[in-house]
Amino acid sequence: MKKLLLAALFALPVLFAAAQAKPEWKEMKDFHTVMSQTFHPAEEGKLDSIKNRIGEMIDLAKAWQKSTPPAEFNKPEIKENLNKLMKGAKALSKQIKAGADDAAITKQLTVLHDVYHDIVGLCKDEGKH
Repeated sequence: MKKLLLAALFALPVLFAAAQAKPEWKEMKDFHTVMSQTFHPAEEGKLDSIKNRIGEMIDLAKAWQKSTPPAEFNKPEIKENLNKLMKGAKALSKQIKAGADDAAITKQLTVLHDVYHDIVGLCKDEGKH
């Protein structure tokens, strides 16, 4: 009986933490991977990554936009920002294909990065990051 009580005592914090955890949104994590792998090099002036992966970024933005969010993330503001993200990714792709200069590409990628973090903030109920 003592062992059972001890096991229950140790299990309670784990169960409580699991119940408090925010749900995961796979498509958000997938998009974050390509965003971080393209944005951070761009901060150092290295744009090859975004130039080569803009198609992947669009595909992941589209998958995220079309995905079913966890119930607590199903908010109009998040949906609006996902639409903004998709529109911005397409605009960046057009810039890259048209041979835009590095400053323009960096500026648009930064806008996308900010929209991404707006969405993450809304998912955390903070509205910002």
